[in-house]
Amino acid sequence: MDMALIIGYLASVCSMTSFVPQAWKIIKTGDTEAISKRMYTVTVIGFALWSAFGFLRMEWPIILTNVVCFFLSGFILTMKWLPRRKREAVSAKLDPDK
Repeated sequence: MDMALIIGYLASVCSMTSFVPQAWKIIKTGDTEAISKRMYTVTVIGFALWSAFGFLRMEWPIILTNVVCFFLSGFILTMKWLPRRKREAVSAKLDPDK
């Protein structure tokens, strides 16, 4: 495996895992106050477009990374848009400790 591919896969792992702490914090606390709807909307659209680009070029590292990031950032954006009561219901179903 060449160095460029290794760097690409490491970048993919960093990109995908960067959304997990935010998503988990929202699940644990239900707090989305500090989340920017505009920023996450643009982010979700960007990941959708990158995913489409990856599919058009059939480049699996781009597809995998951006599909995972699309769903994670989409979850965060959805939780931001939900009313507090519904957000808490989703959190309770996803967190067995609640």
